[in-house]
Amino acid sequence: MSDRTPWQGWRDKGENAGLPAARGPGSRRPFGATWWGRAWLEALEQRARLDPNRLARGRSYARRGSVLELTVTPGEVEAVVQGSRVNPYQVTVRIRAFSGAEWDAVLDVVSAQIGRVAALLDGELPPEVVDDVRAAGLDLLPGAGEILTNCNCPDFAVPCKHSAAVCYVITDALDSDPFALLLLRGRSKDDLLAALRARRGTSETAPVVKAAPPGIPARAAYAARIGVLPVVPRPLRTARTPAAVQALDPPRSSEIDVRDLVALATDAAQRAWELASGDGASVLTFEQDLARRAALLTGTAELAELAHRSGVPARQLTSWAAAWRLGGPGGLSAAVDSPTDLDPEALAEAATLMPKASVEANRITAGKRQLRLGPDNLWYRFDQHFGDWTLSRPPSPYPQELLDS
Repeated sequence: MSDRTPWQGWRDKGENAGLPAARGPGSRRPFGATWWGRAWLEALEQRARLDPNRLARGRSYARRGSVLELTVTPGEVEAVVQGSRVNPYQVTVRIRAFSGAEWDAVLDVVSAQIGRVAALLDGELPPEVVDDVRAAGLDLLPGAGEILTNCNCPDFAVPCKHSAAVCYVITDALDSDPFALLLLRGRSKDDLLAALRARRGTSETAPVVKAAPPGIPARAAYAARIGVLPVVPRPLRTARTPAAVQALDPPRSSEIDVRDLVALATDAAQRAWELASGDGASVLTFEQDLARRAALLTGTAELAELAHRSGVPARQLTSWAAAWRLGGPGGLSAAVDSPTDLDPEALAEAATLMPKASVEANRITAGKRQLRLGPDNLWYRFDQHFGDWTLSRPPSPYPQELLDS
């Protein structure tokens, strides 16, 4: 269902040559020109629970025309996607097709509305059809776990960026033919219209359709089984120093400095406040907690004292603090973890953005600039200062954004 033209200009640069970066008018083109196309995008990005990082990379692939062919059949989409290698990849995206009984329920609901039937027989897909199907207890749009992808690329992620690109280009297919949304659930346009004509010809009165049960509100279900739902206490607007620490000094025999005790208790209170407010990681490693505390002390004399007490060189701890401040756990991981092999295709593609770059595992180096691909599929930029590599800006799913300035 696509007449996209494959890339040609890069093919003589070798088997692993990367696709050019998305530029020009199409590099930021939107998807979803129709209500049903936008509805698919919303379901894809909000309900299907696919990896948002992979979706972002797939969107970039889709925008630059990497999806060369796309065919929609009942419950399945087959596509050919051009990656960074000469031979394109074969991608399959599957969505659960409705059973025969489920389609009978859908047809019962749709045929009960004369206006809906007339619009469908005229080849139009009114937005109310989605609501009608939902009234039958079903949903035309994909929900959590309903989108299954498969690609013959070496990337084991699900979805890989090629499959994610196909998920976005499906939007173009839906914009061109709204009945493709029904085809994904198992019925072609001709079969659907034939079934509606048959029902209209054999029934003079609208069928009685039972509405889907409204269900039980979660609060009522909890109260019926356990009791009244407890009220979650709201955290204070700001974290405070525990009053008991301010009032009681540690015994002299403990050799604990009261200032250290106050600092630790205040930090614990801050962490508890962050967790109660829904912010911050619940479990931190020693390095993560040390980097977090160092980030709060950047630019103060206490940072050197923290380095001395922890046994970590001040220069190294300062680098950890910068990584945590800009990238959190992912930034620290990119800073301290040893080079490791990750997504060779993404690395080969990003290496084309940096002239005379060398690639070592997940690191691409050109002069005093370095890009590192993290296990979270985000890119981190490091700059070299006095022989040390330091994280210099927040991460991005797009390596080009880290090199623009």
